[in-house]
Amino acid sequence: MIRILLADDHTLVRRGVRLILEQETDLSVVAEAADGVKAVERVRDTEVDLVVLDIAMPRMTGLQAAAEIARRREPPRILMLSMHDNEQYFFGALKAGASGYVLKSVADEDLVGACRAAMRGETFLYPGAESTLVRDYLDRLRRGERVPNSVLTAREDQVIKLIAEGRSSREIARELHIAPKTVEGHRANILGKLGMRDRVELTRYAIRAGLIEP
Repeated sequence: MIRILLADDHTLVRRGVRLILEQETDLSVVAEAADGVKAVERVRDTEVDLVVLDIAMPRMTGLQAAAEIARRREPPRILMLSMHDNEQYFFGALKAGASGYVLKSVADEDLVGACRAAMRGETFLYPGAESTLVRDYLDRLRRGERVPNSVLTAREDQVIKLIAEGRSSREIARELHIAPKTVEGHRANILGKLGMRDRVELTRYAIRAGLIEP
């Protein structure tokens, strides 16, 4: 039996997630918390194998709670639960010590599998996170290499922002004081890293990452 602590500041969400989990014979929610501070406290006083944390909670966010829990001598596995389909949050969850990231919109489809994957020591990738960048990041983590704090470099963030704003390569080159060919190189690198194909997908990414306003 996998013993689970469920933390979310919305009672109805906790109730719904609990119902999803407890339909399975190998999953049992043994504790609940309404914020990050309480989640950390419950891990101290309750034996759990897995912690499911909402990413946005009062007093202490899910990411902060995950980092605190992961510092324990023998920490439980951790999954993040979020409404945000956002690469930045996904990477933040991995760096905080989580084994995966589950979207609330598809929790009824993905959460049970994510729990079992976490207990097997695997990383659960939410649908849409299967990009070249994510695979490279996870490979580097497994090899024990240093990984970047953000998805793209600062220069690539500048370029993707300007692309999303509809600027041409020549306009971007003038703005950043670089050659148009250099802009094209950055664009190719960004598309390759994110596993994307065109300006439309880059624009959606820039909105989700907070680089431009929708």
